[in-house]
Amino acid sequence: MTCAEAAVDDASRLLQRLLQAAEAGERTGSVIEILVQQALTIHARGDFPGALAALERALTLAEPEGYVRMFAGEGPPMASLLRRVAKQRPGWNYVRRLLNADSRAGGTPPGQATPAAQRLVEPLSERELGVLRLLGSDLGGPDIARELSVSLNTLRTHTRNIYAKLGVNSRRAAVRQAAELNLLSRTRDR
Repeated sequence: MTCAEAAVDDASRLLQRLLQAAEAGERTGSVIEILVQQALTIHARGDFPGALAALERALTLAEPEGYVRMFAGEGPPMASLLRRVAKQRPGWNYVRRLLNADSRAGGTPPGQATPAAQRLVEPLSERELGVLRLLGSDLGGPDIARELSVSLNTLRTHTRNIYAKLGVNSRRAAVRQAAELNLLSRTRDR
């Protein structure tokens, strides 16, 4: 066994343990991320049916939440797997959307600025823009939920969708990215 093969096997075992923990903790976002990595790892071993099985499970879990960047940012191996899924299940619009997002997101060399339209794979909804504006304020989560007359869980769902669409993982990063894309000025005009 080569060093590369041993590393892939080690990664596979680790991902399996992480997946079990994420499933036990009912952390769907983590489960999806781990399944994506499993699909890529299995693909690296040359097991296409296994890779497709892991990917299809990830896609099934991700579709209701509208995850895009989790797949679109994984490069050519993921694009190859997504094309295989699209061939097997041509009516799956979500997979086509991911392939379109991947082709739009993959065209700029690393280190170069991307146009705002290209960086924002999927536009924010009106409600998400409103949440984003309040994320830029000093209000805490419960206060924002009250301001919008929504539950804290609904606010968290909107926030998670905003993070996914902006490709960030924190409130501060979301506000910074929104400022770079001139999204905050648009929310104030409304």
